[in-house]
Amino acid sequence: MMATLGLLSSCSCARPLMPLLRPGILKMSSSQLHTTAQAASKDYYEVLVLGGGTGGITMSARMKRKVGAGNVAVVEPQEKHYYQPLWTLVGAGAKQLAKSARPTASVIPSGVKWIQSRVQKLDPDKNCVYLENNQKISYKYLIIALGLQLHYEKIKGLPEGFKCPKIGSNYSIHTVEKTWEALQGFKEGNAIFTFPNTPVKCAGAPQKIMYLSEAYLRKTGKRSRAKIIFNTSMGVIFGVQKYADALLEIIKSRNITVNYRHNLIEVRADKQEAVFENLDKPGETEVYQYEMLHVTPPMGPPDVLLNSPVSDPAGWVDVDKETLQHKKYPNVFGIGDCTNLPTSKTAAAVAGQSGVLDKTISSIMKGKTPTKKYDGYTSCPLVTNYNRAILAEFDYNAQPLETFPIDQSKERLTSFHMKADMMPPLYWYGLLKGYWGGPAPIRKLLHLGFK
Repeated sequence: MMATLGLLSSCSCARPLMPLLRPGILKMSSSQLHTTAQAASKDYYEVLVLGGGTGGITMSARMKRKVGAGNVAVVEPQEKHYYQPLWTLVGAGAKQLAKSARPTASVIPSGVKWIQSRVQKLDPDKNCVYLENNQKISYKYLIIALGLQLHYEKIKGLPEGFKCPKIGSNYSIHTVEKTWEALQGFKEGNAIFTFPNTPVKCAGAPQKIMYLSEAYLRKTGKRSRAKIIFNTSMGVIFGVQKYADALLEIIKSRNITVNYRHNLIEVRADKQEAVFENLDKPGETEVYQYEMLHVTPPMGPPDVLLNSPVSDPAGWVDVDKETLQHKKYPNVFGIGDCTNLPTSKTAAAVAGQSGVLDKTISSIMKGKTPTKKYDGYTSCPLVTNYNRAILAEFDYNAQPLETFPIDQSKERLTSFHMKADMMPPLYWYGLLKGYWGGPAPIRKLLHLGFK
């Protein structure tokens, strides 16, 4: 822990983060003294958090400080918690998968009840939820942080196709290492990278692995025998023009082929064939032979949210985009990937949302109208090489909302190190401890200093 502090403090660009990181590191202990589902259970909590991912853990830490650990419970079935942004680098052979995982027990705030179960039904009209075995838990305030669901099965031939070589996906713990295997085993042919026709988490990730793969093939002398293809269902390379322009320059300089409005609908893994539909000409398909295929799966809300009273018609938790309070139920709140907030679904977005949601809940608890507003801040460190990245930061209006007083659309070594080396400890010791609410204070400080 002290080594982490020393490492970060030695980097000048990290020093503004130290006051925010230090409390999380110093208060973290090797054995969390939380209670689990095996301990004496209660059937009522002042704050009930659904989901033990990024949003759920950071909000449970914040709520613990607000109402006391014994009044907060987190419902989460999984034994392990993953820092998923690292998987881009795992798939490219730059990081080890084990570095992204920690026991869920170690990230649940001490004293907070961990209910190791799955949510089966939400009944906000009666202020309760039902878990497995029909267990009923009531609450005064509910925070929904259930993430999203991967749907490999919506692509014909998957997920069983992952049993074959030359195909991987950085979006799943079960397939991310297969990406690296496919890249290492590349000989000659098409290296294809896909983007689905659904909302996704970290919309830059399908491109990041493409740039890293291209760099790896150059480094290993195989680039001349490879055709790099990005088949995306989108009509643009990136939703923010400033960063899209920078990426298009990289794509041109590296001779990468981009096919817009192409959606992966089938994988014939035994034949190394991928079938794409032209979304501008429904029913028209094209078969591509591949030597390497990276699949970004279709994604959607968790099944429990489909047709739920808390969800919009598409199944996403229906919250006010500025306060994160539910539009119908004033004691219900949402955060992260499971919500219908019109911004990119990233861990950085959760950080920005968590600070606002903390203020929103404080206001509601005091009987006041929330005034703190979320501006849609999100971030995507677009890794373009094994030592370069573009640090994209933007808001609801797809306008850059950059932290540093430099042009962040340029490829930089410092941006790469932020992604690879600084953000993981910031996640574990800052965000999950409830001390990191996004870079807004740093942005304000730095920009004032340069005026």
